[in-house]
Parts: sequence; structure tokens; C-alpha cells
Amino acid sequence: MSNDAANKWLEKLSLRTKGKLKIYIGMSAGVGKSYRMLQEAHRLTAAGVNLKVGYIETHDRKETQDLLQDLPLVPRREVFYKGKRLEEFDLQAVLLLHPDVVIVDELAHTNIPGSKNEKRWQDVLDILEAGIDVISAVNIQHIESINDEVKQITGVTVHERVPDKILQTADEVVNIDLTADELITRLKEGKIYDQQKVQQALSNFFQPEKILQLRELALKEVAGQVERKVDYELTTKKTAYRHERFLACISSNHETAQKVIRKTARLASYYNSHWYVLYVQTPKESPSRIPLAAQRYLINNFKNATEQGAEVLQIKGNNVARIIMDVVFEKKITTVCTGKPHFNLFQVIRKTGVFNQLLKNLSKNEVDIVILS
Repeated sequence: MSNDAANKWLEKLSLRTKGKLKIYIGMSAGVGKSYRMLQEAHRLTAAGVNLKVGYIETHDRKETQDLLQDLPLVPRREVFYKGKRLEEFDLQAVLLLHPDVVIVDELAHTNIPGSKNEKRWQDVLDILEAGIDVISAVNIQHIESINDEVKQITGVTVHERVPDKILQTADEVVNIDLTADELITRLKEGKIYDQQKVQQALSNFFQPEKILQLRELALKEVAGQVERKVDYELTTKKTAYRHERFLACISSNHETAQKVIRKTARLASYYNSHWYVLYVQTPKESPSRIPLAAQRYLINNFKNATEQGAEVLQIKGNNVARIIMDVVFEKKITTVCTGKPHFNLFQVIRKTGVFNQLLKNLSKNEVDIVILS
């Protein structure tokens, strides 16, 4: 997706959508997100609501499949990709049918190439814009800003991710909670995976200590979303804008930039505030002097930041510290976020003659500097 396309999604997120979004969050597969959505679908249908099941993933679980009975399903569209016939969520069919409410499971799903949107969460934005309410679900490991924490817990890099901004857009975020013992019991009973996969799951992902840590992440995330929504709604009655503004300073170093972006996004999400990503392209980082792979990573980082709600600033110049200072004053930044001192960006700043002046001016204007690990 190009920067222009990503900016369009950001504009969609910033607008007040007509449809309402409800998201069920769970610590892992098998906690009962799909089951709960279908239970809600039956209640709404019984109450006379025009509801359609746009996409649900039952994973061949009998109890979930049984709940699909008597619910109106939107047929999936068939797509041929690399010689295989695949089934995909039919966005256009939902928009044409225009129900009051639609269930769209697997929020983090990557659509088959050639689809209107790259990601299913983008499909959901289109549905919301059309004035249709959406009920969806996602596992905690797919939330963008805590991707690093999930990797530390599970040892697995999750590639399909949902921007935090989607959770902030939601009118309601509900945690589906189970204890580690309950989840492992469900696994052993074959209610999550086939029996032949159970032992492998118990040896890898479904270990009590990992489940407990993911459970804590899910509980904290939902509690934080509720707290921020209440705080934001109360504050907006007094003032149109929040005071906090964050600036993430990145270089072309992919891993460092990715971490700085994620952690700054987390801070901005917590404070419900504006935030920016600044990349200063020095002569040493001109396109002709950095590898193509580094350029691709840089573009991906810009896209990632935009999807999470940041405004990306790309400025050419030699004096990194001076440019940071100018951006801080222009954008009324309250907190500057950068990587550890041994990272490239900090080295560049430290070597400039105005570094002390930067610190002095930031301090004088009560601007904080956060050095992220």
C-alpha cells in the first residue's frame, strides 16, 4: 500500500463513522470469541435486527458450527490464486445487502491479492462508513503496538497485525477471558484443535506461563481502552484538543525505527493524543547511499506509523538536532521519543554543535525526551 493509500485510511479513522464497531478480544485461539459473537447474533436476530454473518471462522468446532444454524449467511466469494480455489469475505455483497449489523471475524486477516483492500480491518472501515454496525474479533497477539511483547512471551513473530487505532475507533471492546486451566482443558478435549495437534500445542504455545502473560496483556489492553475512552470523552467536553503531543525520531535502521514507532504509538494511544514520526534524511542516508532493502523497510515503517495514526514527516538536512528542534516548536511537541544512545540517530544528534542547545530549549519549553529501549 502506498503512503497516499495509507493516508486515506488515516483520514477514515479520524472521521466519525456512521456504523458502530464492537470488538471481542481474546488472549488466544479457543477462548470463545466466535462463539460469543454468534450468541449475540441470535439475540439480535430474535429481537428483529437485520443481521448478516459476513464471515465467521468456526475451525470445525462443533459447538460453534451448531450456532450457525438459522443465521443468515453472506456467501463467500470464490477466488483463484496461484492455481487454487480459495474463499474470501465478500465486501461488496455486504455493502449491497446493507444489513443493520454484520459479523466479520478474523479482523487481522490479510486479504487475497487482488481484493479491494489489503487487510480485513480496512474492509471493516468501508462497512462502517456505509452506516453498517460491525461485530468483529481479534486475538491480543495481533495488536500492532504490543507485537514485541508477544514475541518475547511466545517466541513467535506475528505478521498479521491490526493498528491500535482500530481499537480506539471501536465503540465497545470486550475481553473474552478464560483461566489457563480452562483453556488447556478445552484444548485437551479437542475443542480448539484436532487431537493430533494437541500435544504439539501443549509443548509450544499453550504453556501455562505463556497463557498467563497473554491473559494479562488482554486484560490490561481492554481495561486501558475503557479508561482512555472515558477519560477522552470527559476531557473533550472541556477542550477540543489534548495537551500531549509525541514525536518519534527514527533513522533508516529498521529494527530500531520499528520499536520506537511501536512504543511511541503505545504512549500516544494511552494519552489519546496526536503524534508524529520524524525521519531526517541526511546526505549519508540519501537513496543513492543506503541499500534498497533499507529503503523498503523505511517505506514500510512510514506505512506502519500512518496506519497507527501518526503523521509522518520526512525532512532533508544535515543538522538533525536543529530540525528536531524546529519540528518540536512548529508542532507543539510535548515529548520527543528516540532510541538508545548507541543507536545511529542519537549519535548523529550528539555530534552536532547544537545538541546542548537542543536540550536547553526543550527543557526551557518543558518538553520531555524519552529514550526507548
